[in-house]
Amino acid sequence: MIFDAVIVGGSYAGMAAGLQLARARRQVLVVDAGEPRNRFASHSHGFLSQDGTPPDEIAADARGQLMEYSTVEWRSGRVASIGGEAGDFTVGLDDGGTLQARRIILAAGVTDELPAIPGLAEQWGKSVFHCPYCHGYELGQTGIGVLASSELSMHHALMLPDWGATTLFLNDAFEPSVDQLAQLDARGTRIERGKVMRLQPGRAEGVEVVLSDGREMPLSGIFVAPRLHMSPLVEEIGCELEETPMGNVIKTDAMQATSIPGIFACGDIARAAGSVTFAVADGAMAGLSAHRSLMFGLS
Repeated sequence: MIFDAVIVGGSYAGMAAGLQLARARRQVLVVDAGEPRNRFASHSHGFLSQDGTPPDEIAADARGQLMEYSTVEWRSGRVASIGGEAGDFTVGLDDGGTLQARRIILAAGVTDELPAIPGLAEQWGKSVFHCPYCHGYELGQTGIGVLASSELSMHHALMLPDWGATTLFLNDAFEPSVDQLAQLDARGTRIERGKVMRLQPGRAEGVEVVLSDGREMPLSGIFVAPRLHMSPLVEEIGCELEETPMGNVIKTDAMQATSIPGIFACGDIARAAGSVTFAVADGAMAGLSAHRSLMFGLS
């Protein structure tokens, strides 16, 4: 059997793409490893009609709805290779199996490189975050931190005062210029110099930042800017990449088409801003675009 589309990744973007194709009565296979990028978060915020819902509940509901369509199949596992060309792609799976597909939609393959600070990874998604719009409101407008990993952290440090009193921990990552110091002062952002030794759970809730001088600073939450990394599969496929301040993402056009005819990309792998809302919107566009290319050919 040759599928009209194989979707690599069954999280929000992948399922949104699959839904459009399913409703066009196309044969779709979703291959998913069961490791959504936001699996560390207890609640998802900012997604209309699902604000505050645990992300695994959103995903489970979405999968249940998608699998109501008889033309959709789901396979647990990973895609190990993709070869061939539009209309005749060969998809190799990690269990040794192979599939044929007319179109490919890439909706997985991003990992976060977190700052190498003891205790940080354990708090990721709980009291350490990257998106103020997703998690800033819940921090009670008090005690918000920004852990600098590079000059890029200025963006967080200037944004977050809208959500609460903010402290920028420079952590020897960079030294703000005179102009940057003036910007921080205008926004009311405090600065803490010196090395951050570790993060630890707060005594009641939140997180504590332990500095090199021994001070322990309690916070409701702290924000970091992780680096994005592409999976080896993406690098092997050879899609053109786009450099962003967060790292490389797959370059797509307005229709979510990549530089390789017949391959589309959506979700976090194709934009630096991680958000369930954006992922669903981009996934829907990728699904529509893949269907149109099946009907009318590739432009």
